[in-house]
Amino acid sequence: MHVDHQHVVWADTDAGGRIHWSVVFRWAEAAEHTYLRTLGWQPEEARSYPRRSTRATYHRPLRFGQRFELRLGVERVGTSSVTFVWTVVSEGETCVTGRHTVVHIDGAGRPAPWPDHLRAGLAGGGRGAGLAGDGRGAGSGAQARTGQGTSPE
Repeated sequence: MHVDHQHVVWADTDAGGRIHWSVVFRWAEAAEHTYLRTLGWQPEEARSYPRRSTRATYHRPLRFGQRFELRLGVERVGTSSVTFVWTVVSEGETCVTGRHTVVHIDGAGRPAPWPDHLRAGLAGGGRGAGLAGDGRGAGSGAQARTGQGTSPE
């Protein structure tokens, strides 16, 4: 499991002073990139890893200045896709749970196998307690989904 410690900045909030619904996806993507760099991923590879799907469930509000941690783990490693699960926790309370699937694509935009060094690292770690994939309601409540038009293996 990878953990990022952060706080809610003004740009993350809406007019009501709570986090804007979309900001959790940026936080999760930043944590994903930090984690992948520990496995040898290079930032110039970013263009070849679009999101296939995303989902978030909002449990408690977060407000400007509030500290939180984003816990990121790996739910599934396929040949061309990886599903990450994540939980945003503040003051011991689960605020948001979510998941997103990333597909590695080739130059023609077709699904392609993840590099061996990344697949090995992803398959060997990232799982842990308190993550969205642990059966504690990640699939219920308010959800947001996006698609990039690629099909994982």
